[in-house]
Amino acid sequence: MAGRTETGAVIETVAVLGAGGIMGFPIARNLARAGFRVRAWNRTASKAEPLKEDGAHIAGTPVEAARGAGIVITMLADEDAVTAAMDGPDGALSVMPGLNQQDGDRTEDPYGPHHALWVQMSTIGEEATRRCAELANGRGVGFVDAPVLGTRQPAEQRKLVILESGPEEARPRVQPVFDAIGQKTIRAGEAGAGSRLKLVANSWVLAVVAVGAETIALAEGLGLDPSLFFQAIEGGTLDLPYLQMKGKAMTERDFEPAFALKLAAKDADLVRAAARDHGLDLPVADAVAERLAAGAKEHGDLDCSATYLTSAPQAR
Repeated sequence: MAGRTETGAVIETVAVLGAGGIMGFPIARNLARAGFRVRAWNRTASKAEPLKEDGAHIAGTPVEAARGAGIVITMLADEDAVTAAMDGPDGALSVMPGLNQQDGDRTEDPYGPHHALWVQMSTIGEEATRRCAELANGRGVGFVDAPVLGTRQPAEQRKLVILESGPEEARPRVQPVFDAIGQKTIRAGEAGAGSRLKLVANSWVLAVVAVGAETIALAEGLGLDPSLFFQAIEGGTLDLPYLQMKGKAMTERDFEPAFALKLAAKDADLVRAAARDHGLDLPVADAVAERLAAGAKEHGDLDCSATYLTSAPQAR
């Protein structure tokens, strides 16, 4: 299950499920380039094929990818995709050594070197994360909840922020993985805290995109060049690099997906569900979710900045 980097450090074989996606592909590539033995699976296998150039093994099924891996990462679109990859007919959990498995050397420590760890990095929300943790616990497999902040470019540049949560005992094994794909790891607490923090961060990110789209549409509707707005806030306390980036995409009508609108709409629904479950009244979050959902019906495969097209349909 373990190999060594060029510097001699002991590392583990890592399976990446969802290795052909916008996020999964650069994560798998950076792990391979950092010296990890990567076993990659993607539902559309051709999207993961280029990883062969970096030495990754391309598996035909999740169970094949997980066989022999010490750490299994899920980076998939939603809860259904995650549970299918882990617990479906060809699910990875069936071959991951754990307290309740027959494979591998058994110990009483589910986070020790002879047991597999499931590192769940997809954005699936609070309840789904709890269900995944229960699924892992039922198999005696260690579970780490570690969604990320960042889209395609930060993933490619190893600049993700990992929102890690789970048992402290797992940290020595997962930190080298996080160091290979991100610039910072934030310890959020016990498993589930990372996903809750991701919801909080996403509520802000999605609001910036949605309000930014309406701001640009308003400027254009009033006969103004939107660049004047960005000049007005540039360098001051009202400026936001993320708003500048997404605003540029909107004004240039460049909607190549870094964070697909359909996934942004899904994440907005997760924020709204969490607020409802905790008895919170968040009308802005509700409005953002409804707006993104409306745009996703027509422009779901485009970048989330394409929500602008809902506010300014004449720009299509």
